[in-house]
Amino acid sequence: MRKWFSFPIKEGETSRQAHCDLPEGTYERECGKEGFFGPATHMYHQHAPTGWSHWEGSLRPHAFDTNKVENADGNPMTAPLLLSNPNVKVRIWHCNDKMDYLVRNGDGDDCLFVHQGSGDLYCDYGHLSFRDGDYLIIPRSTNWRIVPKEPVTLLMIEATHGSYMGSDKGIVGDHAVYDPAILEHASINDTFKAQQSSNEQWQVLLKSRDEMNCITYPFNPLDAKGWKGNLTVFKLNWRDIRPLMSHRYHLPPSAHTTFVANGFVICTFVPRPIESDPGAIKVPFYHNNDDYDEVIFYHRGEFFSRDNIHPGMVTHHPCGFPHGPHPKAFAAGAKRAKGETDEVAVMIDTRMPLDLGDAAVATEDKDYVKSWQTPPTA
Repeated sequence: MRKWFSFPIKEGETSRQAHCDLPEGTYERECGKEGFFGPATHMYHQHAPTGWSHWEGSLRPHAFDTNKVENADGNPMTAPLLLSNPNVKVRIWHCNDKMDYLVRNGDGDDCLFVHQGSGDLYCDYGHLSFRDGDYLIIPRSTNWRIVPKEPVTLLMIEATHGSYMGSDKGIVGDHAVYDPAILEHASINDTFKAQQSSNEQWQVLLKSRDEMNCITYPFNPLDAKGWKGNLTVFKLNWRDIRPLMSHRYHLPPSAHTTFVANGFVICTFVPRPIESDPGAIKVPFYHNNDDYDEVIFYHRGEFFSRDNIHPGMVTHHPCGFPHGPHPKAFAAGAKRAKGETDEVAVMIDTRMPLDLGDAAVATEDKDYVKSWQTPPTA
């Protein structure tokens, strides 16, 4: 990997190093292209970029409480829709009882993040147990069902007409962030063989082109005796992620990328030490990210850059306006009130704008936009 040197233009008062040692009394805002990979300029403002006094229009930041989504203990393929665009669909699904049928998504790969609960997943490739904090990656058109050991809540992220792949870890190598050896795949074990049957009726609910099909078999289609290859269902738990860190510089969210699909990425924020260098920003810097919508699902802990956010909530920041830490979080970061973060969150950055689904509209906190207001300095 090589890159030509570039020497940015400078005007007025600036810091020598982005996100560090800001000029006295200023707030830094990053204006960037292509997420955090394209050209960027860092502005140094006299007032916080989120210091608006009033907001009119639909581009405002949104917050939803998925804990208030009505229980949808039914077909996961028709679970309540939170957000969507042509590349991705984000749903929330509760499952209290075992599935006595199979589902198959013909529209794209699925990433299931287990927010609550544990259980067993049965699929074409075999059996895989899961617990809270697991990502389950299910290739397109795979038959699957789950049997909960306790009530399960899933954040479902469909890569519409696309596939999930790993991120390029660049010069840090393939074993950084997580070692591929940590991934666990579905296996044809005794538990899988025990659920096979040849003399009972099974239904497969197939979603294709956003329409449902029902296929009936006189046997259980999960009847594989073996398989070989490198396409399968697998899981990764956030507890096995070892984040990239820098004690002198706040790394952008892209450093925490976990999965990549067409038109969006999934990042995972896990506990880590907070920057210790006196001049380094201790919380996410204000930024525009003008090419991507940003969605964060809060799984557990206290998210250090947000105020009044609890597990199970989702925030959506459309591209094109500045956002960053809440005022209280910014002040706490300046005081170095914490030595490490304790949050776990899933972030989805999408290249195309996202539309709100019915479940998001029904559970939105309309006052969330006001929580970003920063009193102007004298």
